[in-house]
Amino acid sequence: MRTYLLLLLTFLISLNVLAQDITGQWNGALKIQAAQLRLVFDIKKTESGYSATMDSPDQGAFGIPVTSTSFESDVLKISITNANIQYEGTLGDDNVITGVFKQAGQSFPMNLSREEIDKYVAKRPQEPKKPFPYRSEDVIFENSQAEVLLAGTLTMPEQTGNYPAVVLITGSGPQNRDEELFGHKPFLVLSDYLTRNGIAVLRFDDRGTAASTGDFSSATSVDFATDVAAAVQYLQSRPEVDKSKIGLIGHSEGGIIAPMVAADSDDIDFIVMLAGTGIRGDKLLLAQQALIGEASGMSVSQLSENDMLSKKVFEIMLKDQSDEELQEDISNHMTQVYRNIPSENIPNGMSEEKFVQAQVNQMTSPWMQYFVKYDPAPVLEKVNCPVLAINGEKDLQVPAKENLEAIKSGLEKGGNTQVTIMELPGLNHLFQNADTGLPGEYVEIEETFSPIAMEVVLNWIIERVM
Repeated sequence: MRTYLLLLLTFLISLNVLAQDITGQWNGALKIQAAQLRLVFDIKKTESGYSATMDSPDQGAFGIPVTSTSFESDVLKISITNANIQYEGTLGDDNVITGVFKQAGQSFPMNLSREEIDKYVAKRPQEPKKPFPYRSEDVIFENSQAEVLLAGTLTMPEQTGNYPAVVLITGSGPQNRDEELFGHKPFLVLSDYLTRNGIAVLRFDDRGTAASTGDFSSATSVDFATDVAAAVQYLQSRPEVDKSKIGLIGHSEGGIIAPMVAADSDDIDFIVMLAGTGIRGDKLLLAQQALIGEASGMSVSQLSENDMLSKKVFEIMLKDQSDEELQEDISNHMTQVYRNIPSENIPNGMSEEKFVQAQVNQMTSPWMQYFVKYDPAPVLEKVNCPVLAINGEKDLQVPAKENLEAIKSGLEKGGNTQVTIMELPGLNHLFQNADTGLPGEYVEIEETFSPIAMEVVLNWIIERVM
């Protein structure tokens, strides 16, 4: 009898061990009002514990490194410091983790399971559906300078002819050819509209993203500019394209890159800056931080404290020093700042040292170092082709008035008299009609791209190339 009991206990213990295996893929979905955002955690066992990555397939983001992962007493804790993300949940007998997802002070219930979650089909009435009344061709072209293959889509009017053409340039972060984010595909909608109206459009996946090769993480705006130059060269090789009527349309960071390419090439006939910047990166980030903080309900003291902290970090970054000196200075500053903060402000399962290092890694990345120091003015002074710069009045990421004035000033200082500046009322950073302009609204709004904004772009281009 004792032998049978021992075997039974061994069997039950084995089952319990299997039930507690946390490794593998866990699927969840954030429900934000009328929208759903899928998240996938891939957890692996390591010698010291666990490691993980996070995918956000609806935003086209994959393999996001997780800062810390722990699983103790059936409780899973995950932190992604540079995105201010924390997740904590308890594994139940049903193999479901019941928990809460936190980001930037907001909390959302989110359960994780092994079951794959179907993509939520949000109402996006502007997204075009096949068959299209024009030619659409998947293409691959090379940036030989960087040894990168870039995959994209070229759309052209159905009729035979030579057409004006544009290259679409995505904003910051790894974006696919549709600039897919928050359940929207702005570049799919824009390219469809322009092509239906007689303009060929080339849009492509950022290097290291989707079907394009290369390393996105080590690249800066200068590197992305060489990708755009390669896209222009590809358009010049196409017999359907009028080589004297090739333009660039850049959104957000793409509005920084477009003038870079135009200033360095005689092959660009015009550029459109959609929420492009005209002020130096550190000043832009400070303005963005203040506007979003204020619109989110932060107190005056909180806004002042954030501003002071960021200014000090940017002051360090603007110094002329080596990467090692920069990392050391920012690390020392961050250590001082976070020395006395409450433990609840540090992500679960993370030491103060690791928390500080995560902040340092974010601020010293090649892209961030370049962006903070970059002043668009000298490049704008070298742009001679016609320029359209438009911003949304409710854009909290690239404030309209300050940036449009700086863009106009830079272009005119260089002698460019072909400049059109417009602030479009009621539109946010994605050119959606918005209530507050906060990024949290992007996913909730059904509209992907304001028809009025697209009409402004089309009519301006037609006036110059048709």
